[in-house]
Amino acid sequence: MKLLEGKVALITGAARGIGKAIALKYASEGANIAFTDLVVDENAENTKSEIESYGVKALAIASNAANFEESHTVVEQVVKVFGKIDILVNNAGITKDGLMMRMSEQQWDAVINVNLKSAFNFVHAVTPVMMRQRGGSIINMSSVVGVGGNAGQANYSASKAGMIGLTKSIAQELGSRGVRANAVAPGFIITEMTEKLPEDVKTQWAAQIPLRRGGKPEDVADVCTFLASELSSYVTGQVISVCGGMKM
Repeated sequence: MKLLEGKVALITGAARGIGKAIALKYASEGANIAFTDLVVDENAENTKSEIESYGVKALAIASNAANFEESHTVVEQVVKVFGKIDILVNNAGITKDGLMMRMSEQQWDAVINVNLKSAFNFVHAVTPVMMRQRGGSIINMSSVVGVGGNAGQANYSASKAGMIGLTKSIAQELGSRGVRANAVAPGFIITEMTEKLPEDVKTQWAAQIPLRRGGKPEDVADVCTFLASELSSYVTGQVISVCGGMKM
């Protein structure tokens, strides 16, 4: 029996990177997958095909996760197609880095809206569904910089710290209905975003990590699979770092 056999997962921002790795891992464990991205382009279609190669159903939806109404429409669509939502992964995120003294209001608002407000939008939309089901797992993608901060990333750090507060609050609110909520805090993960960094910066990062390497998207996906499955049935309100020991 696969860990997520027959489950339905909704993952935001999953056409590439960590979100895609989570979607593929969930599919390999038997879950049907609905995922969002701003547009359903070639990347999204390829991800959909890869998901379906595991013999499960996949639904790619073009949606702005930061838009309240669109997020609710997505949840309605997923329930209409699959009949339920067992797992929600709030993964949509962006960065617009800069020192505080130079950070514009637009940079601040954009990151807070995409990273944090989107999580509120989807939790708000999925809560009635999971409460009726008397079960579900909500997984919010935070970051080690949401735990420890990072110079030049005040907006990103604030959004990811907000994810932790959101997670702990909804874990308390929804626990009596069998709905769990946990946060995952990745460290330096090798994705398209981090691949663009200069080599000396990546080398410096790795030197600060006890395991002496950056993580893979699959490392995060494995932890998300644990949190989505019955293996974590007594785990809620927690923050699990996937950072190779970078933050302890």
